Amino acid sequence: MDIGIRRIEPEEHTALGELTARAYLDGGLLALGQEDPYIEVLRDVAGRDAQAEVYVAVDAQGALLGGVAFVPAGGPFADIAGPGEAEFRMLAVDARARGRGTGEALVRACVERARATPGCVRLVLSTQPTMYAAHRIYDRLGFVRTPERDWEPVPGLVSLLTYALELHETPRHKM
Repeated sequence: MDIGIRRIEPEEHTALGELTARAYLDGGLLALGQEDPYIEVLRDVAGRDAQAEVYVAVDAQGALLGGVAFVPAGGPFADIAGPGEAEFRMLAVDARARGRGTGEALVRACVERARATPGCVRLVLSTQPTMYAAHRIYDRLGFVRTPERDWEPVPGLVSLLTYALELHETPRHKM
C-alpha cells in the first residue's frame, strides 16, 4: 500500500476527528465509552492543529488512513515533553488501514520531524497499556519504556505508559 504523510488540510479536520474517536472507541480505549469526555478532545482536530502540527496518512487516491499530532519543543499541547523534547499524541489509524504500515509511517514522520527540530534531543509519548500494536511499533523503531514518567491523567481510571527515543542515537530495527 502506498502511504503518503503530509500536514492536514482544514477541510479534513472533521474526518480525522471522527476517525480518531472511532479508533479509540472501537479499541476500548475510552474508559467511559461514548460518554467519555475525552471523546470531544479526540474529535477537536482544529483545536490541536492550532496548538500542534497534525499529520495525516493518505493512500494513493488521497483517502484518509490515519493521523497524529506532533508537538515540537514541548509546546502547549504537550502532556509530558520537557525542555529539549518533542512529543506526539493521538496516533490513530482507520481500522481498514491497520496492519499495512500506516501507524509506523506516521510515527516515522514524527521521528523525522523531531530530528529536524533545533535543540530537540528526545521524542516522547504516552500510550495506554493495551495498545499492543503501537507498542510493537515503538519498540521496533528504538523507543524505550520510561516507567519513571508513567502517569494517570484520570487517577484510578486512566493510566498511561511512556516511551522515549533518544534522537542522537541511530534507531535500531528489529525484525
